[in-house]
Amino acid sequence: MSVKTINKSPIILAAAMAAALSTTAIAPAHAAEMEKCYGVAKAGKNDCQTANGSCAGSAVRDNQKDAFIALPKGTCDKIVGGTLKPM
Repeated sequence: MSVKTINKSPIILAAAMAAALSTTAIAPAHAAEMEKCYGVAKAGKNDCQTANGSCAGSAVRDNQKDAFIALPKGTCDKIVGGTLKPM
């Protein structure tokens, strides 16, 4: 008499992938709650685009006025030197 066993690995893998994909759908809503905060990034730690650089890590000095980091909405106003517009 033979008993067939079910390999549960593919089922577990599929469930894990479904869970991971479901959390990525939340990301766009979360991104809307972020704002660019200029003048507070450490050199080389900005998120993207400055007047002299094309993307992340291009700030050449601390507190560079045209370099930003993305922060939760309302946080930039709490940081000394932070502004919502590049200077």
